[in-house]
Amino acid sequence: MARQEKETGGVEWRITLGDGSSKSLVPETGPVSRVWMGLKSLIAGFVLKVWKFLKKAWDIGVDDPRKVIHCLKVGMALTVVSLVYFTRPLYEGVGGNAMWAIMTVVVVFENTVGATISKSLNRVSGTTLAGFLAFGVHWVASQSGHKFEPVVIGASVFLLASAATFSRFIPSVKARFDYGALIFILTFSLVAVSGYRVEELFDLAHQRLSTIIIGTSLCVLVTMLICPIWAGQELNALISRNMDKLADSLDGCVEGYFDHHGELEDSDKQPGKNLIGYKCVLNSKTTEESMTNFARWEPAHGRFNFKHPWKQYLKIGASMRSCAYSIEALNNCVDSENQAPESIKKHLSNICLKVSSNSSCVIKELAKTIKTLKKSSSIDFLVEEMSSAVQDLQNEIKSLPNLLRPAELLLPKSKETEKTTSPIYLLEVIPVVILVSLLIETSSRIQDIVKTVEELANAAEFKAEDDDKAKQNQANMNRIVPSQQDDDRQTEKALERV
Repeated sequence: MARQEKETGGVEWRITLGDGSSKSLVPETGPVSRVWMGLKSLIAGFVLKVWKFLKKAWDIGVDDPRKVIHCLKVGMALTVVSLVYFTRPLYEGVGGNAMWAIMTVVVVFENTVGATISKSLNRVSGTTLAGFLAFGVHWVASQSGHKFEPVVIGASVFLLASAATFSRFIPSVKARFDYGALIFILTFSLVAVSGYRVEELFDLAHQRLSTIIIGTSLCVLVTMLICPIWAGQELNALISRNMDKLADSLDGCVEGYFDHHGELEDSDKQPGKNLIGYKCVLNSKTTEESMTNFARWEPAHGRFNFKHPWKQYLKIGASMRSCAYSIEALNNCVDSENQAPESIKKHLSNICLKVSSNSSCVIKELAKTIKTLKKSSSIDFLVEEMSSAVQDLQNEIKSLPNLLRPAELLLPKSKETEKTTSPIYLLEVIPVVILVSLLIETSSRIQDIVKTVEELANAAEFKAEDDDKAKQNQANMNRIVPSQQDDDRQTEKALERV
């Protein structure tokens, strides 16, 4: 017989069998229910993915609103160029080639002004040159007779397309005219082959060139007049940011190495800087080269004149990467398992921190010079302080053998003792000597950065800082950089303790 039993959360039906046992009746799920449940989970998963995508897109727009503005500018340019279809005089003037104007806007409009101008000029020049050559080839082919006309056209396409493709491997051409060479190949092939069929070849080339000029002119006007993003300003800001990151990485590495059992306060530590900063500098070569190339196409804007020495930024970036490699080696010393004794690290911590502090101050002052486009009046003083600190560090390294001599005198003098103590002494000193040598090399490479920035300042004719600001910066540097007397006192105390 069947009976109904109430349980927590609902009603359950059971069947009492003849032997006194009972069996629960669970309704089987039908195919319709299974399909419905699968459809609900599929819809829920799709909605969740769409929500995550929209949230990520929103975060991108919030982080850099200029990307949203660029999208609106592209939409506006496409809307305006689409009016060619609806304006009858324009449509009749270009014939059925009005679609090329829309295609031009799609492929030419870029985020920065320099990139847009570069692509626009490459497209116009490539199309014009290819059109004239195709017209000439078509005329020669038509004069050669009906039998040899396909041969002349095919041979010309083969030779010119091969030569233009080979030119794309030349570094100077690839850097500035790669897109133009590609457009030349495309346009010449289309016009030459279509010229074999179309009688009015000159009208075809004229209409196509007109639509391309309309599209490129509209792109240049929109990108320059509506919230322009200049590649030159972006390059200048990138170099300045990378210098700040380089300075933070140097401080973070040295502070991490001399953190005696967590003695540095949390406010003094700089987590992540020694891992992120110099890596950004090492990975920015491609971006710097592309921005430099686009900046050379831009007209005078803001504080940058038409003949601004953009190539000098590549030299600055190369010197910064050389310094970043040295900082990367410093970071490896921090993570190394072979560490110097704490007594030696304490003895050298003050002078090493002083060298890193002075070096980072030099880099930050150079970043300020790049950012403000003004010559620094305190850079010479900071470089002298850095060189003085490096000289003091070299003197401290020379005093390391004197620190270990008292401990050696306590051991019995014998040949076996000398053989055993000498390797231990070398093993103890090697890690700290490597760190000091890398720190000195980093300071030397920072001086190379100073030279390249000074060359930029002279070539671009940077103005000097105001006298009031120069005096204020000098006072700030005197407060930031520790005095030599304090360091000498700390060194003497360390020697007395040892």
